[in-house]
This record gives sequence, C-alpha cells and structure tokens, in this order.
Amino acid sequence: MKSQFLTAVAALALMACSPAADQAQTPAAPEAGASAAAALAASATPAPVPGDDAMRQSIVADYETNLQALYEHFHANPELSLMEIQTAARLASELRAIGFEVTEGVGGTGIVAVLTNGEGPTLMLRTDMDGLPVEENTGVTYASTVTGVDRRGLESPVMHACAHDTHMTAIVGTARQMMERRDQWSGTLVLIGQPAEEVGLGAGMMIEDGLFERFPQPDYNVAFHTFSGIPAGEITYVPGYAMANVDSVDIIVHGRGGHGAYPHATKDPVYLSAQIVIALQGLISRELSPLDPGVITVGAINAGTKHNIIGNEAHMQLTVRSYTDEVREHLLTGIERIAHAQAASYGLTPEEYPDVEVEDPYTPALYNDPALANRAVAAMRARFGDDAVIETTPVMGGEDFSQYERTDAHIPTFMFWVGGTTQARLDDYAARGVAAPSNHSPLFAPDDPEETITQAIEAMTAVSLDILAPTEG
Repeated sequence: MKSQFLTAVAALALMACSPAADQAQTPAAPEAGASAAAALAASATPAPVPGDDAMRQSIVADYETNLQALYEHFHANPELSLMEIQTAARLASELRAIGFEVTEGVGGTGIVAVLTNGEGPTLMLRTDMDGLPVEENTGVTYASTVTGVDRRGLESPVMHACAHDTHMTAIVGTARQMMERRDQWSGTLVLIGQPAEEVGLGAGMMIEDGLFERFPQPDYNVAFHTFSGIPAGEITYVPGYAMANVDSVDIIVHGRGGHGAYPHATKDPVYLSAQIVIALQGLISRELSPLDPGVITVGAINAGTKHNIIGNEAHMQLTVRSYTDEVREHLLTGIERIAHAQAASYGLTPEEYPDVEVEDPYTPALYNDPALANRAVAAMRARFGDDAVIETTPVMGGEDFSQYERTDAHIPTFMFWVGGTTQARLDDYAARGVAAPSNHSPLFAPDDPEETITQAIEAMTAVSLDILAPTEG
C-alpha cells in the first residue's frame, strides 16, 4: 500500500498527500506554544467517546440524507482560486444553519464559523474551497461542466480535481456532529473555509485579514486532505516535517544574439541556461548533507524564435523544495551564486549577469507538531484500529495550511490524509503497471465518496472531541 501511495505522490506538483518521518533524521522542529505543549503532554490517552456505534450511524444517516447531495453540488459547481464566491456562500449558509456564528469575506472569499461551548481550549479546523483549471473526465453523473475565469482573466474548464469538495462536505458533517455532542466537549470550535489553497495564497490572506485577531486564536489547528493514492478506509499521517517549502524562481538569462551560423560572435543564452541547469544540481548533491532533503527542478526554459537565430535572452522557471529554513536559504542564495558564476565563466560582464527572482509569498513547509500528531492519532486509532491509521514518509509537495503554524504564536498544527481510491481499483491499476489517477488529474474523483467523506467526518469528530474533552476539577 505504501508503494502505491508514494507512486501516486510523485505525480503531484504543489498539492496533496503525505505521510512517517524518521525522527532521528528529522530537522530541528519549530517550537510550539508552551501552554499548548503542556496540555498535550498531560494527555496520555484519548478521552473515551461514548456511543461509538451511534456516532457512526449518525454520520452515515447524515450523508444519505444531506451530505451526498451537498457533495455532489460542490463537485458539480467548482470555482477557481480567489473566485470562490458561490462556494463560500453555500458553505457559510450550511454552517450558519447548524448554529455557528459565521463571518464571510475574510481574506477575500474566506469564511470563519465560531461555536463557543463553555470554558476550554480553542480548536481550529480548516477546509479549502477552490477548484482547479482542469476539464473533468471522471464519468461521474455529477461531473463538472463549468468554465471559469481566473484572477488573471484567463478562461478554462474548472474541476474539483484535488477533492476540496470532500473537504467542505466533511467540515459540514463534522460541524453537525459537534453540535449534536455539545455535552461531550467544552471550549471553542473555529471552522474556516479557506480560499486559494491551490495557488498558495489563501492562508496568508486570511491571516493578514485578522484571522487570529478578529476571531478566537486557536490553541490547535487540524485539517485533513483526501488523497487518491491511499486506499479508501485508511488514514495516513507524518509527525514532524510532512510537506515542503515551495519556492518558484525565475531566472532571466541575458546574452548577445546573432546568427546561428556564427555562434562565436554571440553569447548564447540557451547554451548558458544549459550550463546553469547542470551546475544547479551540485547544490543538492555536493552542498547539502545527504540527510537534508532538497529539490531543484527546472520546469521550463523559453528562448528563441527561429532555427538559425541566437536570441538575446532565455527565461528559466524553477521549483525549489526543502524542509528547513536553513536549507531553503542555502538553495535560494546558491541559485543566484551559480547563475552569476556561470555567466562570468562565459565571459559576460556583471551588468549582463542573469536576473534571479524568487516569487513572494512562498509556501512554507508543513510541520506536524509531534505531540498533537500523537494525540490525534491515538484518538483515530481508538475508533478505526491501528491498521487503519498508518504512519508514512514525508513528501516534497506543498500545502499552505502550514501558514497557520508560522505565526508568532507557533500554534501546534496537524494534517492527516484520508484514502480516496478503493483498494480494488488500486489493485487493478497495479496489475496493469500504472499508477492510479492522482490528485489534479482530470480522471480523479473518489471511487466511494461516502466511505471517504464519512471516515473523514468520524476522524475529525473524534480528534475534536478528544482535544476539547472537558477537564476534571
């Protein structure tokens, strides 16, 4: 199962998935808030959840009565990043009807729903809302036929190819379960509907718009993500670093153009770009410790107009992945150093050295607080069994849920992954020697959305009830 998971992960670019860091090799951890860490340390075992069978039956009944239609609505009506107007309105309406106090328009189209239920800690649960510019080809009866215009004015088909529709449906189901069980917990529950996860902007926008000042600041942040490479019925997680820093870097390589028949009379920016591509890999193989992961991928080089013309410049586009801030800084400064050094060795003047631009903001690494992870996993294993909740390895994908930990408060944060493809389908793909359609694929939608969504609700509810369990005395 792990091999299927890791095969599918490799198909992802910025989104999706995860799972178990070897703690002996895990880089130094960000420091969590002292009060939250103490509270976690004091909880050795999950609080009992009365009426397990009743909860499961309630979730399934809710799915059959309400949530299936809601999921199919979200799936059929996706909206692009920063354009989630109708999606946010529907999610806000659902949470308001349950009894939460809902504020819309936070960080653009984001929503915040708050339910205060006595004294106790504050827990934030996140769902993301945006779809992708992908034309759906899943064949489901509720497939999206929507087209949308993105923030840059480009029109494209739109699809929930990364399962954010399951996330929104599950957050509504979790909200309903927590409302029904108010006698089992004490504290404050904050649910957020985040825009623009797919472009790595939404979390930062909500924080900048006062998420932690205008609303109760959480003691813990929790989220889940549906992932195509995990069998339905399974949950995976990673303690510590789980997903990577994601930087986009543009390099404008300058040259001196001329006729392709006389390259000696030019300074060819394509040739120089090729030298830079090769030299950059030395940053990974010869400057980083083998125990410090890093990735530099040159995704595009664009230059020239005709076979026999050497142009004046080339444009390189890179994605750069790391876990720690120190490795990130070394890679980014190293890219500029190498680009300039290659230009100097080719005989260009300092005025002609490449321009290196790092896109801001970037997506920071997702760090799952180990104490919070252990507590949440114990609560989930108490419900699903040890075999269904599996520790796995980190990946180099990115997820801006990480932003909520990267504030001055260093709020303990935990994200886990829920299976989105049935084991039978995964076995069939494996027998044919191909990977299952990954998140972001036009072919991906959960095979059994009921199993995926209801398990996510049950897991999120179990974790929430444990974190918000009333204390004695």
